[in-house]
Amino acid sequence: MIVKSAEFICSNTQISKLPPPVKPEYAFIGRSNVGKSSLINMLTGKKGLAKTSQTPGKTQLINHFLVNGNWYIVDLPGYGYARASKSKKAGWDKFIHTYLDKRESLQCVMVLIDSRLEPQKIDLEFCNWLGEKGLAFVLVFTKADKQSSVKTDQNIAKFKKALLANFEEAPQYFITSSELQQGRDELLGFIGGINQEFVVPDYKI
Repeated sequence: MIVKSAEFICSNTQISKLPPPVKPEYAFIGRSNVGKSSLINMLTGKKGLAKTSQTPGKTQLINHFLVNGNWYIVDLPGYGYARASKSKKAGWDKFIHTYLDKRESLQCVMVLIDSRLEPQKIDLEFCNWLGEKGLAFVLVFTKADKQSSVKTDQNIAKFKKALLANFEEAPQYFITSSELQQGRDELLGFIGGINQEFVVPDYKI
């Protein structure tokens, strides 16, 4: 898929104010500081589209970016925020989970995992929640340029093994590096394939 255009549409904290669910959406989510904004910018080819920050937990809204005028990248707040009150975390969690569970046009959840780390409990718990809800998701391993491919493969194997404690088979995965543009064609090709099959859902205005 060639990305010809990508634009910021809106930020929201209320599900009712999201764009009408008539175009396919792909939710990007992961632990704070996993490299989500950099990945979104790499995929769209627009450096400043998603705001990158050195402060974990900076994204506290659902951000919609319209790509090629016909599908959305949805930037969700990271989980495992470094500095947030318990009530705020609970509010974000409910908001995110409601979006993921109820959004009619959501096609797939891109769960971003730092490829440099051994399996993290918070990532595994989130994947298990998606599985319990029957939501389609893939794993996107980030920052692959920060270590050897052998180490990346080892950590991916460990993560898949940990998931198989609760899943019959491990989900599809992608290895990415925002710095090297690694995984861009594969991810965009995956999204493009789903877009071709998309049928506009019935929804109440």
